[in-house]
Amino acid sequence: MRKIILFILSFLIFILPVGAFDISSKNVILYNLDNGEILYEQNSNNKIMIASLTKLMTALVTLDNISDLNKQVVLINSDFNGLKEANVVTAGFKVGEVLTYKDLLYGLLLPSGADAAMGLARGVSGNLSNFIDLMNKKASELKLKNTHFSNVIGLDDDNNYSTAYDVSVVFKKCLENSEFKKIITARSYTTTDGQVTFKSTIKKNAIKYNIDIPYVLGGKTGTTDGAGLCLASIAKANGVNYMLVTCGAVYDKKLPHHLLDAKEIYDYYIDNYANWKIVDKKVSFGEIRSIYTKEKTIKLYPSDDVFMYLPNNYDKKNIKYEFDGLKEVSSFTKESEKLGVLKIYYKNKLINKQSVFLKKKLKFDLFCFIKEQILYIILSLGLCVLIFYLKKIKKIKI
Repeated sequence: MRKIILFILSFLIFILPVGAFDISSKNVILYNLDNGEILYEQNSNNKIMIASLTKLMTALVTLDNISDLNKQVVLINSDFNGLKEANVVTAGFKVGEVLTYKDLLYGLLLPSGADAAMGLARGVSGNLSNFIDLMNKKASELKLKNTHFSNVIGLDDDNNYSTAYDVSVVFKKCLENSEFKKIITARSYTTTDGQVTFKSTIKKNAIKYNIDIPYVLGGKTGTTDGAGLCLASIAKANGVNYMLVTCGAVYDKKLPHHLLDAKEIYDYYIDNYANWKIVDKKVSFGEIRSIYTKEKTIKLYPSDDVFMYLPNNYDKKNIKYEFDGLKEVSSFTKESEKLGVLKIYYKNKLINKQSVFLKKKLKFDLFCFIKEQILYIILSLGLCVLIFYLKKIKKIKI
């Protein structure tokens, strides 16, 4: 009975990870960034409000249009219109303050400043309306069919919506920019005028609530009544790079449920999965015959190591090799000559294909040559004797 229970628990843990998650977030998508594989998703294509995850697109459009982030912007009254009434988070900037685009991006992404978003929008395109058009144009370029923007901040609005999947596409695009990644992974930043210092909201809340997530490198938070608690984050553990988007967690102002959800999901995959070396180029996968040399056979080796993201309890028997190439080599085969192609399968699915080459020079051995060709040598000698004998008989007759 105990064995049956253990088997069922093992099945739930390794085969059905969904059952292991007791999370508040309604919409989730998790990636292995190293191979682009979606590891887990939950309602990831549902249209939802995304709060300040909207600012990821605000940042992306800015980075697309501003090549010199040290260029300055002067904040004006219109950049602060309606922010106090909307009760949104600001970076702490003031009217008349002279800032760089870099300052504004840090203010946008670390403390999630609405004032920074407004300043960027006006600075990039002249006014708010033009910038929102650029956001929707970018969404169209990225083929985000379930996304539309009506503001640059992420205020609750029926016309400002997306999906966890679409947010993940925007986030991945942002991560291609080294400056963006530098910003979201920063612990703190002080503006060039020295007036304001920002701290990472994620890391600040992790410390405040004693949530152990050292593998989380950074990300972007978002919170409104309509969207709940949202989080787009990146993490790295055991050499694996992850990206997670969660939306719709309970917003009760008591606990950061989006961080707790991220911890539960990350911990599961970090504890139970890893990048495994399933093919080692130093380990032979087979051998073929060798002639005219002292070695009767030579071992075949893969050209490259192959890694695969798998459960820690994966079965090595599921890895199969198929070699299509020469059946034998000789001392006349040159070193580094291509011998054939190796196909590698996991659970009968082709995962890798690579060329196989002769790893070493094969030395000619006369004794082995004679041994290999003894029949031909005997037949040749016999034929010579026969010809000689026939010629002798012919000469005698003459």
